[in-house]
Amino acid sequence: MAFSRNIRALTATISGLALFAGTTGLLAQDGQANGKNLAAIVNSNNQFAFDFYRMVNASDTEKNIFVSPYSISTALAMTFEGSRNNTQKEMAGVLHFNLPDAERQAGYSELLDGTKAGPGKHYKLEVANALWGQKGYPFQSAFTGTISRFYGGGFNSVDYAGDKAGSIRKINTWVEDKTAGKIRDLIHPDDISDLTRLVLTNAIYFKGDWASPFKKAATKDEAFNVSATKKVRAPMMQQTGHFRFVRQDGLAAIELPYVDNELSMMAILPDGDVEKLGESLTAEKIQTLHSSMRSQKVDVFIPRFKFETRYLLKSRLSSMGMPEAFNENLADFAGITGHKNLFISEVIHQAMIDVNEEGSEAAAATAVIMNGKSVEFEREVFRADHPFIFMIVQNSTGSILFMGRVSNPVN
Repeated sequence: MAFSRNIRALTATISGLALFAGTTGLLAQDGQANGKNLAAIVNSNNQFAFDFYRMVNASDTEKNIFVSPYSISTALAMTFEGSRNNTQKEMAGVLHFNLPDAERQAGYSELLDGTKAGPGKHYKLEVANALWGQKGYPFQSAFTGTISRFYGGGFNSVDYAGDKAGSIRKINTWVEDKTAGKIRDLIHPDDISDLTRLVLTNAIYFKGDWASPFKKAATKDEAFNVSATKKVRAPMMQQTGHFRFVRQDGLAAIELPYVDNELSMMAILPDGDVEKLGESLTAEKIQTLHSSMRSQKVDVFIPRFKFETRYLLKSRLSSMGMPEAFNENLADFAGITGHKNLFISEVIHQAMIDVNEEGSEAAAATAVIMNGKSVEFEREVFRADHPFIFMIVQNSTGSILFMGRVSNPVN
């Protein structure tokens, strides 16, 4: 139909690679992020993180999970800047945005500036954003200016219609470069069409060593109970030390800090079903759990693991409450072009995690593709020999950068 050919599709592609290395806590060390706008954005992003995790937890049973909710929400936040009317209302609900534009934008700018490893740090943490627009296409300068000013996303001209392969190569090379080569081929040939007009990308990379490394000589193959009827042999790292720890309400939780004590991994080990725990996971519950932790001597057993994930998020995000953004006939992203001629055709998230004796490495990339519409206590034991949930948090902001579930460490 002629009408369909004139419609523009907005494809959101979210790709992430995650490697863990060096985080320390769920909350900012002073109990809140610095700055009113920053604190509000962190709160919004963390609420989205748990909403998203619960959705994936419900559908991907008995599978490893790994995502960067930070990357997903940042890519969607950039897209949100061009949304209008009901499309904007739906996206605001899913992303938990409740600030005026100026305050939200200032908060994101503060967050992005803060999600970096400053001079002299012994870990790596980098975030980057970019816009990739069809050459000759009329994008609103107010939109591109907003992304540049508050998100640091520079505009790059490509030619999806005339040089699809070259355009994909440019974007994938950028993502690979921003994630230290850990995320490759974020955009697949089928993700782009001759109607593609804009791709918004986010990339995040983290690498750090444990503040208290595990000794390789102590790692031994031990049984990991994938389920009540299935066991696998997995390399189990182990050490004894003082860590923030709590055991309550049928679970145990531990915080493993990375060097510089600015980031940490929080691991949550339920006595029973990890998926049932995931059903009730919220930011408020994790904050309460975190505040209950106390430093004590703990025998720690946690498997070494490494895996990759990839998600198509169109249907998942629609079910979370923003279906209009994906509807070719209803989507309103007039703030991007001045017309209602864009919609989100897909959202893709790709991630990878590597946790070992030295530390962790994590990276994630998100691309939104827009096409034309057609005190010492008694020693405790934390033995993660069955499925558990984990997250990497930046202490200074309280941001959850990565989170996931280990269902099978050798899968």
